[in-house]
Amino acid sequence: MTKDTDALTEADVDEAEAADAAEGWYSEERATFGDRLAAAREAAGLSQKSLAKRLGVKSKTIAGWENDLSEPRANRLQMLAGLLNVSLMWLLNGEGDGVAPPGEEDPLSKDARAILLEMRELKGEIETAAQRLARLEKHLQRVLEGGMS
Repeated sequence: MTKDTDALTEADVDEAEAADAAEGWYSEERATFGDRLAAAREAAGLSQKSLAKRLGVKSKTIAGWENDLSEPRANRLQMLAGLLNVSLMWLLNGEGDGVAPPGEEDPLSKDARAILLEMRELKGEIETAAQRLARLEKHLQRVLEGGMS
């Protein structure tokens, strides 16, 4: 083997080790739920206050979650994952779709993230409105059936 081949092999090994480290950056062994939540919130360009407002909780609650003093309930976890564009499993244990480790470039621009966030919010509003409409339709049906008897 030549010296160039040895150098290439060492570089390949270094690159593989860096990739392994990056993949495990937010793993369950290296990071807590709070670490992953804070990273996802920052990657989404949100403050604790703005995330709290979108979730309908207090800023103090978000701070508690990020500092691992408490954990959100299941319904809030699902909302968090959607708002922050990460998978529920990634938030819980670091596996699945999450944010890029520090030092790696995010493939989405800030503008693209803002658009995605607004689309998710709108989708949530539409789902809430659809549920409300279904409840009203059922209520109207009961009223009409009760009025005819």
